Amino acid sequence: MQSKFIDADAAATLIEDGATLALMGGGGGLMEATCLFQAVERRFLASGHPSNLTVVHALGIGDKKSLGMNCFAHEGMVRKVIGGHWVWSPRMQQLVAAEKIEAYILPGGVSSQLLREIGGGRPGLFTHVGLGTVCDPRHGGGRMNASAKEDLAEVVHIDGREYLRYKPYKVDVALVRASAADEDGNISFEHEAANLDAQAIALAARAGGGRVIVQVRERLARGALKAREVRIPAAWVDAIVVDPQQRSSYAIPFDARLSGELTGAERFEVEAPGDEPFGERQAVARRAACELFEGAVVNYGVGVPDAVARLVARRGELGRIYQTIEHGTYGGSLLDGELFGYARNASAILDAPTQFDFYAGGGLDIAFLGFGEFDAEGNVNVSRLGGLAVGPGGFIDIAQNARKVVFCGTFSAKGVRLETGDGAMRVAQQGGVRKLVRAVEQVTYSGPQGLARGQEVLYLTERASFRLTAHGTELFELAPGIDLQRDVLDQMDFMPQLADAIATMPAAHFMRADDFNGAMGSPLRAMPGAEQ
Repeated sequence: MQSKFIDADAAATLIEDGATLALMGGGGGLMEATCLFQAVERRFLASGHPSNLTVVHALGIGDKKSLGMNCFAHEGMVRKVIGGHWVWSPRMQQLVAAEKIEAYILPGGVSSQLLREIGGGRPGLFTHVGLGTVCDPRHGGGRMNASAKEDLAEVVHIDGREYLRYKPYKVDVALVRASAADEDGNISFEHEAANLDAQAIALAARAGGGRVIVQVRERLARGALKAREVRIPAAWVDAIVVDPQQRSSYAIPFDARLSGELTGAERFEVEAPGDEPFGERQAVARRAACELFEGAVVNYGVGVPDAVARLVARRGELGRIYQTIEHGTYGGSLLDGELFGYARNASAILDAPTQFDFYAGGGLDIAFLGFGEFDAEGNVNVSRLGGLAVGPGGFIDIAQNARKVVFCGTFSAKGVRLETGDGAMRVAQQGGVRKLVRAVEQVTYSGPQGLARGQEVLYLTERASFRLTAHGTELFELAPGIDLQRDVLDQMDFMPQLADAIATMPAAHFMRADDFNGAMGSPLRAMPGAEQ
């Protein structure tokens, strides 16, 4: 058979005008086919082709500058984007705001699972995920600007229950990232920090008669890969591009700890996270960590939840819970910031669609997630803030399915000045942007749906704690030093329910110390029911 190995510029010519591209990747360069993306951009800037593309991606891809989705953020190059998360590409966000493209969002897990359904020739994805949110056609249909006219899903009823059917589409080209390819074209992920949805997007392209183009770092001899090391067989692959400069992330050339290749004692070495200056993030994290219990299956989102994961790691309690992230990783030391999605010395790395199956089936005990704003009904918005398309990533799949959801964030934004570290929290200057609003700009999590599902839902800030009740959000806890009226109620756009007895958070949460456990002990509880 003819060799499938070609250079990146030749691969870019395989993409025709008007094609639908399925991309994979995560922020920080996680499994991003950077060489291929840049080749497509280079061809467009030189010739104007390919043009009018539809681009689909489940998670955020880019560096907020020139890489990832930024490679496709050119007027005329892209007609339509269905993206899970947009903040890594400010240039694409600008095209959305200027109505230069049709912009849509899908939950990250739904996007990956839908590609798998497309790959199997099935009539879309039938799921409860997204009901009552912006992805529900009754609440926006995933549309992020006026140019977007379609509904990506429809409401259906099966056995008396309501679901969404996310509609299938044809994938013309899948751009896949992997570690190595042998001479026949068999593909291995051995040195990758995740699997993401590589198999799903390859299947989707094959099912529609499209092309699968794979970027790898190494070209191996025939027979070099064991059968169980092959994650995409040669029969699925049309073209392979070798990039010897391919990196684990934008910042890291290669680290065997990220790809989970270490065994023995080395595998269990946990790198304690570094210190960060004490402030409101740590105060919220300390309060949030009180919700953990022994043996809990946990997910951490990006933002303030990073600080919860960091706290658990610093206390040496990683072995007492089951830590997961939506990219498909279990255990290990989570990286944060631009490297969110990576874990050093993970205990398991699964495909993202399978991980989201686990979440959708009720596998998560607790999810720690951020919030952009929340309202009187307990609705949360993270997908559209200040008029900008942000997208949910895996937020909707996770928040909607965890037994307990702990939303973590600062009470307000822009210009707020807080004083803490001595056992209390004081507001020196109120923030200019309110996050507790009368009605959220966009519903990324539905409070009423959460009540119907019987979820336990908390909204934790550095000043006050709220919970979801049948009567809406209820304030049940205050930080020491905070004045209820001046610092909380006067800074909200709605009047919450007030608990009969408003508790005071432990002063230890607000102490400036490397290890505040000396003041209050580890909050990790026994598994519910274990004492009986």
